[in-house]
Amino acid sequence: MREIFDRIADHSIGLSRGDEVLACGFSGEESGFARLSRSAVRQAGSVRQMFLQMELISGLRHAQAGVSLSGRWEDDRSRVERVVVELREMLPDLPEDPHLIYAADNASSEQAGEDNLPPQGEAIEAVLEAGRGKDLVGIFSSGCICAGFANSFGQRNWYSSFSFNLDWTFYHRGDKAVKSRYAGDSWEPSAFQTKIQTAEAHLDALKRPPKSIPRGRYRVYLSPAALAEFVGMVARSGFGLRARRTKQTSLLKMIEDGRCLNPIVHLKENTREGFGPGFQHQGFPKPPEVPLIEAGAPGGSLVSPRSAKEWGAPANGASDREFPEALDLAAGEIPSPGVLGRLERGIYVGDLWYLNYSDLVSCRMTGLTRFATFWVEGGEIQAPIEVMRFDETIYRVLGENLVGLTRERDLFLDTGTYQSRSTRSSRMPGALVEDFSLTL
Repeated sequence: MREIFDRIADHSIGLSRGDEVLACGFSGEESGFARLSRSAVRQAGSVRQMFLQMELISGLRHAQAGVSLSGRWEDDRSRVERVVVELREMLPDLPEDPHLIYAADNASSEQAGEDNLPPQGEAIEAVLEAGRGKDLVGIFSSGCICAGFANSFGQRNWYSSFSFNLDWTFYHRGDKAVKSRYAGDSWEPSAFQTKIQTAEAHLDALKRPPKSIPRGRYRVYLSPAALAEFVGMVARSGFGLRARRTKQTSLLKMIEDGRCLNPIVHLKENTREGFGPGFQHQGFPKPPEVPLIEAGAPGGSLVSPRSAKEWGAPANGASDREFPEALDLAAGEIPSPGVLGRLERGIYVGDLWYLNYSDLVSCRMTGLTRFATFWVEGGEIQAPIEVMRFDETIYRVLGENLVGLTRERDLFLDTGTYQSRSTRSSRMPGALVEDFSLTL
């Protein structure tokens, strides 16, 4: 794919005239997929696709268009030539954009990942063996993801990475199931087996008679998957400069009223250890990391180039949505193997469902428990509990009621495959929380 990108980018940029600026953003993947149900492969396939996003700029006017690439030079060359002509014809009729900004500092870079993935067949065999005798449902994806950028100023960026993502469930019956995930850039049989053993233990516990508990406030353990849902919800509107300047951030009370989280909370955008490129789609470089919350207090913002120009702040490579791509919540001091003992009596929350804001300004969220949520007593799982609704603020969950975070963290890769495999990721510990409010 690198050769295809370099050749088509050189040709495209050569089509610009006079004071025109042409920028090309490239994305591509070679991925394999397998869908599983009842511990068998029900659908398998692969995809190889490439796209070129082109932007032609003249003064303060700009126009964009996307092109699907085939890898056949004559076909791709004629496509981009037609697109450049069409964009040039559009420009005179477009209004000037006062916030137009484009990369002009020639911040070239190259990051080519190593392929340490096992053959897909071997990984699938390991998954099928783990599901023998059970109803395993899930999806496995793996392969190479590429991104590139080039413009008229001579900037050239390239990125490639290799990753796998397994999202699976051991299904029991009704609404009772154990959900788990395993992702990374190299398959570790021992790590996978540990996840399988944990899921099997929870599956056995799900077979016990369920326990009903009244609404109220409970000591809970939020698994890394559950905490990832909480933090991910905050990230949708919490850290972007635009949301903060327009007072649409869910962390408004933190930004304007001095509310803080527990001092052990350190959250950052960790591009260095993420699975996405070190540049955004317009070619602006991303720093290795951006502190978002430091010792419970507000850190920096994610600033897109457009927001940087509109509000006079330095950009830090954020996308137009100013949404984190590689969230990283620092680990705590509680060893994960002993977390049930620390919980002692309360609720183990394996996952969350239907999480949404009930009060955006207060960063209050409501949702439902789901997948392997258990009543714990004497530091041991006693019984599954019925699905319950909760209503909590981030200032309580990661603030005044936070007892501690686990030493061990889980890696999550976004399972989204709409148009292409997502490269968004997060690393999350588990959290022990007092007085967690269950409302129904």
